Amino acid sequence: RRILTLAGYGPRLGLPHQGDLVGVWGQSPYAHRGEAVAAKQGVPLVRVEDAFLRSVFPARAGGGGPLGLVIDDLGMHFDPDKPSRLEKIITDHPLDNTALLDAARAGIERIRALHLSKYTGFDPETPVPEAGYVLVIDQTEGDASVRASRANRHRFMEMLFDARETHPRARIIIKTHPETALGARAGHFRPEDLAENMALFDQPASPWALFEGAIAVYTVSSHMGFEAILAGHRPVVYGQPFYAGWGLSDDMVPMARRQRRLTRAQLFAAAMILYPVWYDPYRDRLCDLDTAISTLEAETRAWREDHLGWQATGMRLWKRPHLQAFFGGTRAVRFRADPKARKDQRQMVWGSSEAPADTCRCEDGFLRSRGLGAELVPPLSLVLDDLGIYYDPNRESRLERLIALRATLGPHQRQRAEALAARLVATGLSKYNLAGANLPQIPVGDRILVPGQVENDASIRLGTTGTRTNLALLQAVRAAHPDAVILWKPHPDVEAGLRPGRVDDLRGLNVVTLSGMSADAAIAACDEVWTMTSTLGFEALLRAKPVTCLGAPFYAGWGLTRDLGEIPARRQARPGLAGLIHAVLIDYPRYLDPLTRRPAPVEVIVDRLVNGQGAPRGAFNRLLSKVQGLAASYAYLWR
Repeated sequence: RRILTLAGYGPRLGLPHQGDLVGVWGQSPYAHRGEAVAAKQGVPLVRVEDAFLRSVFPARAGGGGPLGLVIDDLGMHFDPDKPSRLEKIITDHPLDNTALLDAARAGIERIRALHLSKYTGFDPETPVPEAGYVLVIDQTEGDASVRASRANRHRFMEMLFDARETHPRARIIIKTHPETALGARAGHFRPEDLAENMALFDQPASPWALFEGAIAVYTVSSHMGFEAILAGHRPVVYGQPFYAGWGLSDDMVPMARRQRRLTRAQLFAAAMILYPVWYDPYRDRLCDLDTAISTLEAETRAWREDHLGWQATGMRLWKRPHLQAFFGGTRAVRFRADPKARKDQRQMVWGSSEAPADTCRCEDGFLRSRGLGAELVPPLSLVLDDLGIYYDPNRESRLERLIALRATLGPHQRQRAEALAARLVATGLSKYNLAGANLPQIPVGDRILVPGQVENDASIRLGTTGTRTNLALLQAVRAAHPDAVILWKPHPDVEAGLRPGRVDDLRGLNVVTLSGMSADAAIAACDEVWTMTSTLGFEALLRAKPVTCLGAPFYAGWGLTRDLGEIPARRQARPGLAGLIHAVLIDYPRYLDPLTRRPAPVEVIVDRLVNGQGAPRGAFNRLLSKVQGLAASYAYLWR
């Protein structure tokens, strides 16, 4: 209803009047009622269906609302009896615009790389048969596209026979429809139909993984036939779906009126960009395909990582509701005191706590909140690491692998990372986004920004071997640059009295203290940054400032910083700044929208932070943060 309204339709009940339309859902069992009313009242009929990327699960399985709709005033894309709006687009649109085709190629690449499909509730790691098989795709009995193609069980059996005759030595894998595998709707193939070297495959696996191992693809009218084309196959088609007849498939039931020859990008542009209406649930507006893919990517990632359930140990009480919101959308997170998880659940601990080797570690992300974590402001981003944790260079982390992977970027990935960085710089966003004090008078000269850190922070304990205190850091910078203007920025947690790291005696160091200064303003005021392991060094890289590291933070060792600390030898990749940004801000964290409370892409979180729409912090949390900080300080003193 909301998508239709935004698209210019005003859905309402009642008989239509002159100038109205009657809307029906595709060719559902109830569509005939609307068809009869439209005919009787003499008004046009519009058919509505889900777009070709919908949700993690179907609506009947709890999938919620769709990401988009196709609104067709001519016919329906799966019904070949008369041309649909999609067929008219394919026939009449030039489909030669460079920007349109570039967007189509980027969309194909994103969908393949992310293992997305109309429904995405499957694990891409699910094993598929050994490569070298012929893939035959089953569909459910009574499916509207099967009926529209006038196909039945005999047509499916003919398809199976032809596949066997054409590939007599190959294994034949019959992909069962997901609803058949769940027992909800019958398919066309039965176990007794299988001959030697044939097998049913009913696992919820990635279609892209199945296509990769297939030597041929056979279908009647399944949407997987369209995806097979995008994967580089030329499917053999026994029905008349929208993707048949354009020179990209071998059609056993040709359609004389479809004479145009398309490229894959042109077919995709018509079916995925020009035909559907896409919806942005975070901003409650219509959007482009790229934004819709980002939405489905975020929600699919959350399901794939969380559907087995989590057991979280050692989590402070105030963090538990936020962890539940992030990771408990499919199955509730269980908080236990012991580290032994059930076999079907994954285990999570906070940070660098002691834990078994197969435990995921959770930490704040790099666009965290508008306010301090030490003041118990809820996070908008968290990271999960199944290898290590980003601030511990003593062993490989998942972030390191992602950074190395992003040494090669596709055009869309580079564009997205650069656009994100430009937005962060333009809006002055950083990890905590604190309101800053006015910039003090700063002498002329070479200005070196030195960000203070919490001295009992794990990134210093694990990521440095020499300089480990703020005073020692300042002394090292002054020794290396006796004539420079040193801008000393104390850590916000330390300034707030929540964590240890004060430098009480700055005599002889001749520094300018940027008390209460925002990270963005401090970086803008300097010519370069010296740090132990501060995240502010990464934010300085975003703003094109030279960075010198005395420790081994996650952004050091990739050819983007001057490294004086001990950098792990395994950091050999050269991802460039765009690759680093993509790994750190897009690939690694999970984001939760504070307004809709659903998994979100990073661009939504940037909007929320810019507009001040982060989660509020209550008075109880402020008091609790003071107590927690005092306890942490005493623990540090007695270590």
